[in-house]
Amino acid sequence: MTHYPHPIIAREGWPFLAIAIALALGVQFGFGLVWSLPLWIVAVFVLQFFRDPARVVPDVPGAVLSPADGRVIVVARSFDPYAGRDALKISVFMNVFNVHSNRAPVDGVVAQLNYFPGKFVNADLDKASEHNERNALVIRTPEGATVTCVQVAGLVARRILCYVHAGDTIVRGQRFGFIRFGSRVDVYLPLEARSAVSVGEKVKATTTVLASIAG
Repeated sequence: MTHYPHPIIAREGWPFLAIAIALALGVQFGFGLVWSLPLWIVAVFVLQFFRDPARVVPDVPGAVLSPADGRVIVVARSFDPYAGRDALKISVFMNVFNVHSNRAPVDGVVAQLNYFPGKFVNADLDKASEHNERNALVIRTPEGATVTCVQVAGLVARRILCYVHAGDTIVRGQRFGFIRFGSRVDVYLPLEARSAVSVGEKVKATTTVLASIAG
């Protein structure tokens, strides 16, 4: 199955890209190409930041897919404060060069969705999970497992976007949100889940299997 919800560029980026190109063109026509080059570099950065490529969902039973592109920074036992349980925590850090679309890690129903205002410390730090602005989805799978997926703002991220609501049914690979600009996503799994990644590993949203759960 391929999820391709937006044509090449995420819808969140269209206004930014339009402004960047308009400014670059205005300076180029008014002052020449040399003066406009810095603005064209900015436009290229905006274009790559808001890219939203199609992704193929692996056909792997019980797989928990990565909800984001980036680098794994945590694989450890932890406490899931949103579902109130001990859990296996896997965190993915996104830098400004990663794709920032967030995609559902499992099939299921969004049992809870809670937004928490907070700080904007470096998302690579452990305390970001507790102190930064964040949005938590608690998902119940058809098999009865609980998977919590938390969007966490970072040092320069100032906007968490989420397009699902409590009670919605989601499917693996479905695009559910976006974070601007540089952030992390925490995934809390049942303790019996088996991690398929290690700290330092680079992952891609939807295509990388983070872990497997039996039910």
